[in-house]
Amino acid sequence: MIPNHSHAMLTRTYLDHAAGTPVDPQVERTMRPYFLKEFGNPGSLHSFGQEAIAALDAARESFAGLIGADFREVVFTGSATEANNLALRGAVRAWNGEPRHRGLAPRIIVSAIEHESVLETAADLAREGAETVYAPVDGRGAVDPSWIAQAIGDDGRTAIVSVMHVNNETGTVQPVAAIADAVRELRIHANANVRGAAGASGRVPARWPLFHTDAVQAFPYLSCDMRRIAADMMTLSAHKICGPKGVGALFVRTGTPLAPIVTGGGQEFGFRSGTENVPLIAGFAKAAALAAASREKEAARLHSLRDHCIKGIKKTLRGAMFHGPTRRSSAAPHIVNFSVPGRDAADLVVMLDLAGIAVSSGSACRARAAAPSYVLRALHGDGLAPGEHAPSGVRVSFGRTTTKEDVNRFLRALKSLR
Repeated sequence: MIPNHSHAMLTRTYLDHAAGTPVDPQVERTMRPYFLKEFGNPGSLHSFGQEAIAALDAARESFAGLIGADFREVVFTGSATEANNLALRGAVRAWNGEPRHRGLAPRIIVSAIEHESVLETAADLAREGAETVYAPVDGRGAVDPSWIAQAIGDDGRTAIVSVMHVNNETGTVQPVAAIADAVRELRIHANANVRGAAGASGRVPARWPLFHTDAVQAFPYLSCDMRRIAADMMTLSAHKICGPKGVGALFVRTGTPLAPIVTGGGQEFGFRSGTENVPLIAGFAKAAALAAASREKEAARLHSLRDHCIKGIKKTLRGAMFHGPTRRSSAAPHIVNFSVPGRDAADLVVMLDLAGIAVSSGSACRARAAAPSYVLRALHGDGLAPGEHAPSGVRVSFGRTTTKEDVNRFLRALKSLR
């Protein structure tokens, strides 16, 4: 039975933080002056422009310190999707631009459960002639670093490997440090081969393959220190960490071969032209600082909520199936993904919404699509019988404003839908 409630009379509970988060009041206060008073263009030489560039520099400096980067390694973009596009398209464009690659097709390796902004970009590049290879995942949704190393091979054609830090549907934490190390070792090996072939007088350092990780879901709860993760590029987003929508960032390690995909005035060190959105960038930096300061405490708190939620679902729904890891060591603390045999996930999401509980049936970018989740298909594909469809999952995700009572309210609503 669907509860007969009006949204106006309900206590509304938001449990879709993996899709978007409320802006922190401190972030809103940080942004406000740059809309109204300090509105100058950071490219202008007058005092208004100097105020804007000072704010931009301060934000970049703060951000760099939070991820163990240099000032010039932080590139602000209009979104995480744009940052992912810059990483993949920019890497392939730079690879194609090297004379020794003339006539060769670049290889792109991505996991089968990447965000759509990576998968669709890789598919588009494949239509332009690149070879795209999809790394499989195990039943927990994890990528095997040794599989990546084998897929790279020794033919020198792999331009970039992209594996996300935390999956946005299941919360699976990928071994990105191990993958980054494997890619770096192969690059060092290739460098030795190139130098040996070129001789002492004509050494050409090997710069490929690159490794990129989408850390949008990881940053609030896991270390994203680039001094410990040997990634060449990393994507971050503001609206997943109680910051504004419409701004992202790409860490680009010094010396990384990357061509711009948006050309113009040469802003962002030439990687991303266009007047910088100073208010949103200032808000992003403030949100990142707040998230980093509370990271350890919040991760522990949300892990407890996650455990409580999983236990409650098991008690409420007999036969509930959970997707992704169950151990804390390999699971992000803010995501629970489950399905109920014989129940459509989209129907459950709608019924819960009518009861005042906001959850989702997967990525927000595909929430209105009727197709089953490609992420869950990748997790369960080998175990499906012929003609059997992958289960559709309900994603419950927590954030800074989530309380235990919010989870209990969800569990009571779920019980009423049995």
